[in-house]
Amino acid sequence: MEFRVLQYFLAVAREESISGAAEFLHLSQPTLSRQLKDLEDELGKQLFIRGNRKITLTEEGMLLRKRAEEIVELMKKTEEEIAFADEAIAGNIYIGAGETEAVRFLVSAQSALQKEYPQVCFHIQSGDKITILEWLDKGLIDFGLIIGSVNTAKYDVLEVPFKDVYGVLMRRDAPLAMKEFIEPEDLWDKPLIISRQEYKENALKSWLKREKEQLNIVATYNLLFNGSLMVRDGVGYALCLDKIINVSGDSDLCFRPFFPPYKTEMYIIWKKYQVHSKAVQKFLQKLQEQS
Repeated sequence: MEFRVLQYFLAVAREESISGAAEFLHLSQPTLSRQLKDLEDELGKQLFIRGNRKITLTEEGMLLRKRAEEIVELMKKTEEEIAFADEAIAGNIYIGAGETEAVRFLVSAQSALQKEYPQVCFHIQSGDKITILEWLDKGLIDFGLIIGSVNTAKYDVLEVPFKDVYGVLMRRDAPLAMKEFIEPEDLWDKPLIISRQEYKENALKSWLKREKEQLNIVATYNLLFNGSLMVRDGVGYALCLDKIINVSGDSDLCFRPFFPPYKTEMYIIWKKYQVHSKAVQKFLQKLQEQS
């Protein structure tokens, strides 16, 4: 399977037409069609459903698209690292970060590094722990900022000097909004919206004093903005970190912290034995100086 053909495949998947992709790629339609047919023959799977007006992906095509996007992104990242290997400190640094005020820690190191090396460019992608670990394992990012436990056999770790506070995001007219703090038993009979990470790891079990099967979990989210929309529409109460959603002023939402307090550790992690570019090495030094 050639890298060039994967790029052709992605162009067709994006444009949803052979003619549109051929125009974008500066290829003739017969040439592009032949390349795609050869790819399907090589894989022994049909990748496209060819309709009258547009092309859609089969289930196998959707899987290939996901993997091809990762391969192309990794190739791009590798080319950049090689290009800057013997030059001044420059290039791109890729970071995956959860939704937390601790991103300020990253931004502070970023600002300090760019004052010394203005040709360094940062790319921060939002995601939960599950997504960030997947990106790291596939080499698509250099660092991840995650909440919760870390597999130190697989990743190097730098603890972030921030402590986020857990609590409940709710409508201001919700019954629990009258309380200053939220205790575990307050939530036992309430419709709950929790993060995908909490749902998978059951991290709040000890605080809630309940198994998740005993709770009324009505929805999950991986980015809290989506969770806040559900809260605003009355779907339920979102268990989340403070200071992510703006609840000041005339917002119709409010946040109430847990009691007893539940605070979680945060870490910057990267793959063990990873070969870093010069820019990434310098950034890591800045992070270590701040910690």
